[in-house]
Amino acid sequence: MTADEVSPGLAASYATGFGEEGRAWIAELPSLAADMLERWQLRRDGAVRSGQASLVLPVLRLDGTHAVLRLQMPREETTAALLGLRTWNGEGMVRLLDRDPASSSMLLERLDGARTLASIDDDDVAMDILAGLHARLVAVPSPPGLPGLGDIAAAMLEEVPQAVARLTDPADRGLLRGWASAVAELVDDPGDRLLHWDLHYDNVLAAQREPWIAIDPEPLAGDPGFDLWPALDSRWDDIVAKGEPLRVVRRRFDLLTDALGLDRARAAGWTRGRLLQNALWDIEDGGTRLAPSAVAIAEALRMR
Repeated sequence: MTADEVSPGLAASYATGFGEEGRAWIAELPSLAADMLERWQLRRDGAVRSGQASLVLPVLRLDGTHAVLRLQMPREETTAALLGLRTWNGEGMVRLLDRDPASSSMLLERLDGARTLASIDDDDVAMDILAGLHARLVAVPSPPGLPGLGDIAAAMLEEVPQAVARLTDPADRGLLRGWASAVAELVDDPGDRLLHWDLHYDNVLAAQREPWIAIDPEPLAGDPGFDLWPALDSRWDDIVAKGEPLRVVRRRFDLLTDALGLDRARAAGWTRGRLLQNALWDIEDGGTRLAPSAVAIAEALRMR
């Protein structure tokens, strides 16, 4: 591959997020791709695709198997992803065919990248599928070596006083304090399941091995309740356009907690913890108001 095949969006993302280190990694990306293609005896089989964090090359293995080569700069998140993929071993998750820990390169089974779960119009049907996958993923105990929800939750609570002071609306301040209180009640029992951390409609692809398979995990050890928010927030603009966000969120929450066998009060508490985490990230980036979707989800779960 050539430097021209590296998308401007990927290059800009690395320059913004990692500075000179990111720019250097992007400059070496064509060479890394060539090395991995040769090492794993792969032939290119389609156009380069990329997002904000990785570059993906469709390839063919020597035996003719379709696969994808995924290249991403080594960091804590990619190390966790490799560990999670090895632990799930293809159970509801994209299968890891080979890996190079030194460069964080992955060879993955190829799925239908053009068809995500968002292509299903009936939200109940789509959420049933996602919930079924989710239940299979969190049934797996977390392996040693992953970040833990207990440490993450404790760190969040330390940030709350300063974050509250940066919010301009008193109602937002009250919500943030309430979310922090929910986390404080749960922090001593953070759970030990293997969480995806980003399971939403666009991270579930159609496949041949199974009808639908999850992709792009950001593995974490913790309580499955902390893993529900991406599903609740999926296709948010469409939910708002239909004028019934509270009903949809409650329906999704009930479907998910039933499928995963979760206590709803506890799951609602950890979901508030996820709203807290997102809000802290937004405030760190300069935000002074809570996201409207977060406020709506909190309202939907108020009686859960």
